[in-house]
Amino acid sequence: MKKPSLTSNTFFGGAAILAASIAVVKVIGALYKIPLGRILGDVGFGHFNNAYAIYNLLLMISQAGLPVAMSKTISEANALGRRNQVNRVFRVALIAFLVLGSVSSLIMLIFAQPLANLQGDSLAAPAVRVMALSCFFVCVMSAYRGYAQGHSDMVPTAVSQVLEALTKLIVGLALAWYLLYLGFGSEISAAGAIGGVTASGLVALAYLMVRHHRRSRPRSLPPATDRPERAGRILKTLVVIAVPITLSSSVVPITTYLDTIQVQNLLQSALGYSEELAVSLYGCYQKAITIYNLPAAFMVSLTACIVPAVSAALTKKDKVGAGKIAESALRVGALLALPAGVGLAVLAGPIIQLLYPETNQEVGTHCLLVLGIASIFVCIMLLCNAILQANGRAALPIWFIAIGSAIKLAVNFILVQVPAIGIEGAPVGTLACFAIVSILELLAIKRVTPHPPKYLRVFVKPTLAAALMGAAAWASYGLLSGHFGNTLSVAGAILVGCVVYVILVVALRVVSKDDLSLMPKGEKIAKLLHIR
Repeated sequence: MKKPSLTSNTFFGGAAILAASIAVVKVIGALYKIPLGRILGDVGFGHFNNAYAIYNLLLMISQAGLPVAMSKTISEANALGRRNQVNRVFRVALIAFLVLGSVSSLIMLIFAQPLANLQGDSLAAPAVRVMALSCFFVCVMSAYRGYAQGHSDMVPTAVSQVLEALTKLIVGLALAWYLLYLGFGSEISAAGAIGGVTASGLVALAYLMVRHHRRSRPRSLPPATDRPERAGRILKTLVVIAVPITLSSSVVPITTYLDTIQVQNLLQSALGYSEELAVSLYGCYQKAITIYNLPAAFMVSLTACIVPAVSAALTKKDKVGAGKIAESALRVGALLALPAGVGLAVLAGPIIQLLYPETNQEVGTHCLLVLGIASIFVCIMLLCNAILQANGRAALPIWFIAIGSAIKLAVNFILVQVPAIGIEGAPVGTLACFAIVSILELLAIKRVTPHPPKYLRVFVKPTLAAALMGAAAWASYGLLSGHFGNTLSVAGAILVGCVVYVILVVALRVVSKDDLSLMPKGEKIAKLLHIR
C-alpha cells in the first residue's frame, strides 16, 4: 500500500499549511523588527518592546485558550452533523471574544501611563495607547479562526497571519520612518510602528469576516434539525477547556512582562541609570532577542508533525515506533538548532555590526553571544514539549517552564545589579532558564515514555559537527575581514560554515532517511545527499 503523503490527510495537511504560514510570519517578523530597530534606535526600540510586552500579556490572558476550546467544541458538533449547535457555539464565542477584546483594549487605553511607569519607561505610554485597539481586533479574529479550525480548515488562519505580518511590515516601518522624518521624538515614532500592528489586525480581521460570510451562505443542504445547547452551558464548556490552556500559555508572556519591569527598574534603582539610558540598553538587548528568535521558527514544521505522528503510533500500540519518531525528531531538531545557535554565538559581533551598526556594539555582541547558545536550548525545549504532549504529559512542560521562569528572574535580580554586568546579565538569565527547562524535559522524556530516545546517539555527532563548523566560520571571518568589509566577511563565513557542516553531517553519517522524512521535502534532501 502506498504511504499517504502529508497533504493527503486533512489533519497533516492542515498542520503543514499552518506550520508553513508560521515560518513565513516569523521571517517577515524579522524583516520588520530588524530595520525597525535601526529606524527607531535603541531608545525607540525599547519603547516599542515595552508596549508589546503589555499587549502580549493581555492578549494571552484574554484569548489563548478560547480559540482551541472553540475549535474543539465545533469539531465535535460538526462530526455529529449538529449544524445548529455549531452556529450557536460560534455566536457565544464571538460575544465572549468581543467582551474580552473590549476589556483588554480599555485597560491598555485607560491605564497606559501607569503600565508604562511600572516598566520604568514612562515614554512608552503613547505606544501602549496606539496598541490598545489591536487587542480588540485580535480577539475578534480568534473567533473566526477558531470556527475555521473547528472545520479542519487551516487556510483562513494561515492567510490571515501572513496578511497581518505583511501589513505590519509595510505600515509599521513607513509610519515609524515618516514620523522621525517629521521631527517627532522616539516615543512617537515607536507609537507609529505600533500603528502598523493595529492596522495589521484590522486588515486580517476584514479578510476573515469576508471569507466567513462568503463560506456560510445558505447552500443546498436540508434544514438542520438538531437542538442546540443553551448559551450558558456552551460558555461553561468553553471556559472549562480554555482555562488550563490559558494558564499554561501565560507563563512565558508573564515572565517576559516581569522581565521588562525587573531589568529596567533594576538598572535605574540599583545602578542609578537614567530612564533614557535604561530604556536604551533594554532596546539594545531586544535587538539581540529579535535575532535569537529566528532559529526557533525553523522548529515549527517539525513540532507540528511530531504530535500527530507519535500519537498515531501510540494509538496503534506501536511504542517502539513512537520512540523512533521521537528520537528522529530530536536528532533532526538538533541538526538544525546547533549550527544556528553556534553560528550566532561565534559571529555575534559581526552580525550585530551588520544588522544594527548604530547600536551599542559591546552590549549587543555580548547579548547575542549568550542568546545564541540559549537558542539551542529553546529549540530542544520546543521539541521536548511536543514529545511530552504526544505522550499525554502536557502538564509537565507547564511546571518546568514555570521553574525556568523563576530561575530567570532570580538570575536577573542577582546579575543586573552588578555594575560590571548590568544589562548583560539579562541574557544569562534567559540561557539559565531554557537550559534548565530543556534538561528537565529530556529527563522527563527518559522517565515517562515507553521507549525513550538514546541521547548520546541524538546529540554527540551533531554537537561535534556544529563545534567544528563554528570554528571554521570564526576562522573564515577572521581571514576574510582583513581583506573585505564586514558584510562580505559575514556572508563568506556563513557560507564556509554551511559547507563544512553539510560535509561533516554526511561524512559522520549523522542523519538517516527516516530522520529526514520528518522534515518538509525530506525525501528529496535524502536523495540529493545520497542518504539511505
